[in-house]
Amino acid sequence: VDEKDGQAAALGYKADSSKVDGKKYAAHKAEQNCGNCALFQGKAGDKAGGCPLFAGKNVAAAGWCSAYAKKG
Repeated sequence: VDEKDGQAAALGYKADSSKVDGKKYAAHKAEQNCGNCALFQGKAGDKAGGCPLFAGKNVAAAGWCSAYAKKG
């Protein structure tokens, strides 16, 4: 998904979680990324995978958005 996509921008999505604005998204932690989010539909080790928040689009496993929910 493109970071400039309307839904992605609304959720603060970044393809590289290290580039998340920590002041705007204080809940973001360095260890959080799409690859370890409960919403990530890729397999462990995949560089990208689906996400129900972005129908028909893949997110980067190294990415992050404000809907992050820890897996497990």
